[in-house]
Amino acid sequence: MALSAELVGFIQSRLSVVLNQTVYIDSTKPISGGSINQTYCLHANTGRYMLKLNSKSAYPDMFACESTGLKTIAATNTIAVPEVILQDDLGDNSFLILQWIENRRATEKASEALGRDLAELHRITAPYFGFDSDNYMGSLPQRNNQQFSWAGFFIEERLQPMVKMAADNGMLNNTDIQNFERLYLNLNNIFEEERSSLIHGDLWGGNYLISAEEKPYLIDPAVSYGNREFDLAMTTLFGSFSDTFYESYQENFPLHPDWQQRTDLWNLYPLLLHLNLFGAGYLEQVRDGLKNYV
Repeated sequence: MALSAELVGFIQSRLSVVLNQTVYIDSTKPISGGSINQTYCLHANTGRYMLKLNSKSAYPDMFACESTGLKTIAATNTIAVPEVILQDDLGDNSFLILQWIENRRATEKASEALGRDLAELHRITAPYFGFDSDNYMGSLPQRNNQQFSWAGFFIEERLQPMVKMAADNGMLNNTDIQNFERLYLNLNNIFEEERSSLIHGDLWGGNYLISAEEKPYLIDPAVSYGNREFDLAMTTLFGSFSDTFYESYQENFPLHPDWQQRTDLWNLYPLLLHLNLFGAGYLEQVRDGLKNYV
């Protein structure tokens, strides 16, 4: 879909202010970007940029939340993220402009760096679980009210909103809901609490890039201070990351020896989210994951 001349002109004007030089956009090339946003490579006299575009009314503040997440990770100086160049709106068009990263296939060197750098990100902590603002996971709003335990946060801010949405939409039956209630009562007995970690929050294989220099970059964060096992669990959900990644992470910030026994537990949240977004095709995965803990 071609960008309007009005929008291109507005972006040129705003970029000129932000970069403190006159910016001319020579061309805009659509690229694949998932089901939520339209994405483009902007070719300008000042270089190339990633443009993400969506509807302000459909997804209010989505790019503001993404910008906050990227800047929060960047401020830790632990793992790279694309630089946020500009976030703004024009009418119902909401857009985010990021540093362009030329993506390549992950190498052993890049996988080792990704594991090491993620471990360093997870060393960043806070005296609570949650965040100082809400954000999005995929296209659904995500609450981040602060709690003083991961169990409380995971139940109240992650599982309960998704379970209610699925139940209201007829996706979950009474037995499913009762099983979730049993899980809530038993959750404290399934894992050991540890201090919170700054987590990416949506760490599947499509949410990192490897630059031409073999440097890993995280993209599309859904940040909060949470249990770091949550990030590691998500890496297994849609195809595991490389063995080198896990080995490198463990060398730099070892997990509890039985962490893999809880991947299905933490993945209940993204699976419920997929159930709510995409329908009953995810219901059996939710039920299979839940039955291991009730």
